[in-house]
Amino acid sequence: MADLGAEVIKIEDPAAGGDVGRYVPPYAEGEDSLFFEVFNRNKRSLSLDLSTAAGRAVFDELVCVSDVVYSNLRGDVPAKIGITYDDLKHLNPRIVCCSLSGFGMTGPRIAEPGYDYVLQGLLGWMDATGEPDGPPTKSGLSLVDYSAGFVAAIAVLAGVHAARRDGVGMDCDVSLFDTALALLNYPAAWHLNAGYTPHRTRRSSHPSLVAAAVLAARDIAGAPRVRRLQVGEADLCAELGVEPGTDERELLGVRSQIVPTSAAAGIEPPVAPASTNFTDLAALQASTEALRRLGYRGRACIHPAQLAVVHGVFTPSAEEVARARALLAG
Repeated sequence: MADLGAEVIKIEDPAAGGDVGRYVPPYAEGEDSLFFEVFNRNKRSLSLDLSTAAGRAVFDELVCVSDVVYSNLRGDVPAKIGITYDDLKHLNPRIVCCSLSGFGMTGPRIAEPGYDYVLQGLLGWMDATGEPDGPPTKSGLSLVDYSAGFVAAIAVLAGVHAARRDGVGMDCDVSLFDTALALLNYPAAWHLNAGYTPHRTRRSSHPSLVAAAVLAARDIAGAPRVRRLQVGEADLCAELGVEPGTDERELLGVRSQIVPTSAAAGIEPPVAPASTNFTDLAALQASTEALRRLGYRGRACIHPAQLAVVHGVFTPSAEEVARARALLAG
């Protein structure tokens, strides 16, 4: 919000020495750290004890001239310290009170703290991250925390817009739990509608789209044979046993070497144009085999049920693997 031009005043508790982020190592000095600065850029800070009458009076004055009161506390705390809309509307009827908590301002877990690690584990993110034979893995960044912050910012923008239109503010109840749940997105929809079970894939491969994975690669621009196969239509058609100038040319291109080259590098064959019929797998196999005969080496699968069929058709033969190794070596 501050980056967008909002005047943001951060209230810090003097009894706790201010925001704990001020002391996060390793790059901290005194009451400041790079961790604190990166999350609080363009903000002003105010040390204020809301448990005292004097501190509360200053806070109430700020509410009178502000658009938003935002808190990042346990879900039960805003009501306890009197910073919900019902607590503040007598001071400013248009005030928008946004709470970002672990589990929301209602429900059985209202008093529980929420942490990125906990939510990634609880909502299945860690079960879907990492290698299949490895342990559940947290993402390298605190994506639940970050994403919930963005959701809270959107909620605040919508709340301020409505308050300026209608003259009435509101509570915006945002939680890490709801954010992490919503971000399960299409795997959750697949599970609820088609019984799909999310699972970890090798090299962080996308469950249905290719090429979308962490792949070992090398610069082959200097390999004349490979370059000629990619850009020379006549040579490519000769390699694949089809006549230049036919409609089959539309199916030829760089993809013609993807599967053999991938196999030579020890990479799972890709399955990357698309069939939308999820149930007629026999027709899918027949059309995929026709594409392979024409030299096409990839087809998009947009439903998990298609994966086994297309993988089976495009799995390279031993001869293709040998040819790919020769290409890479030459």
